[in-house]
Amino acid sequence: MFHLMFSLPWLIVALRFIAPLPWPWWVQLSLAIFLLFASQYHLFSRFTSGSVFAPEFPRPLVIAFNLFFGAIVLLAAMQVILDLVSILIFALTLSFPVVPPEVRYAMGIAALLLASFGISQAIRVPKVKRIEVQIPGLAPDLDGYRMVQLTDMHISRLFTVAWARAVVEKTNALDADLIVVTGDLIDGSLDIRREDIAPLADLKARHGVLTVPGNHEYFFDVDRWLAHFPELNMRILANEHHVIERGEGRLVIAGVTDLSARFTGAVEPDLGRALHGAPADAPVILLDHQPRMAERAAKHGIALQLSGHTHGGMVRGLDRIVARANNGYVSGFYRVGEMQLYVNNGTGLWPGFALRIGVPAELTEFTLRSPTG
Repeated sequence: MFHLMFSLPWLIVALRFIAPLPWPWWVQLSLAIFLLFASQYHLFSRFTSGSVFAPEFPRPLVIAFNLFFGAIVLLAAMQVILDLVSILIFALTLSFPVVPPEVRYAMGIAALLLASFGISQAIRVPKVKRIEVQIPGLAPDLDGYRMVQLTDMHISRLFTVAWARAVVEKTNALDADLIVVTGDLIDGSLDIRREDIAPLADLKARHGVLTVPGNHEYFFDVDRWLAHFPELNMRILANEHHVIERGEGRLVIAGVTDLSARFTGAVEPDLGRALHGAPADAPVILLDHQPRMAERAAKHGIALQLSGHTHGGMVRGLDRIVARANNGYVSGFYRVGEMQLYVNNGTGLWPGFALRIGVPAELTEFTLRSPTG
């Protein structure tokens, strides 16, 4: 079903875009076969690495696959819009319009240019996004406390050791009090990704680096990864919490495992357990990779939840579909009861569809503000 779903855009392009072109049949067939090959990117990934989530091709080939697969998806969307317009014209005039070849040529060029732009935006080291957020109950001594959130780095053949090193350097330059990593650090097994993820050991903040697993960690032997992260100087909050103290102020950072744990037999997320023993007078910031359970967190009196997972929807317009799969949460701030939820667009994203159009990646710095600070 996964591969069939990703074949549908190619089918639309082959039947509704290529077939009507005034080209020799062998040119049409050659283009259709080439695009069919590109559309099976995820199937080839499965054959070569055993997983659609970790393409183990050389980086230039991963970029090329994303370029042409992205162009197919964008072109299919344009063709559907063109067909809907033609149907509307037919409904008004009882005659289907003749679409000049130049219209399809323009669509093809636009799809290729948009895909090129989209992947260039996806693989760049993101700009710093600075946000101030008021935390109810935050002590004045913690006013101005600065946290950096990294999420969805998906370190892989696309987001390589060089990219990871650049992200670390940019993060460390912020001189933050705390760094939090909200899941999906990797795509691939520990044996394959060990060197690629090694730069994360150099992340530096006054109160350390805290992380929670994302769903992709559960695709690649989560127990081995969770045993490895502490070797990179990261503390894992797997249904646990950590208390930050500065002066007379205290702040609780809690973290839960991912919802994917239920499908692997691993420890499932347990917010009650994560908060057990936390000081009652300290506000709580929750790290939860997926935002869909935000209502549950709000009922536990969480002040701020930080999530990722959605990649912000990646492409403007597609974000509405991604939101539906995540209880309406896809990008930015939301108010959930008395709780604030921030869904990060992601520092990287899954290399299986690495396009960003209108949805920039983030390296996010939060400055916490006390109501009385």
